Amino acid sequence: MHVKKGDKVQVISGKDKGKQGVILEAYPKLNRVLVEGVNVVKKHAKPSQANPQGGILSQEAPIHASNVMPLDPKTGAPTRVGYNVVDGKKVRVAKKSGETLDK
Repeated sequence: MHVKKGDKVQVISGKDKGKQGVILEAYPKLNRVLVEGVNVVKKHAKPSQANPQGGILSQEAPIHASNVMPLDPKTGAPTRVGYNVVDGKKVRVAKKSGETLDK
């Protein structure tokens, strides 16, 4: 996948197009990511020990990884991802500025 947990991304398609957020979780086998504040859905919850009140909760749902683009560290604009080998390690590189996306 071209994005990882902790990446700052922008949604490029769908109902939340243009929104930015940080990836909270990545599901590589499903090719989906969970982005904070994006694709918020209402979920009905029965009263339980953890949530004695129950009711309707708002939470993020996963979106397809192809619908997000990482933000360029230099400009803050969405960018495509390239790969380079640095010191024997494969690192992700922003196509717009050439900056590395990995910490």
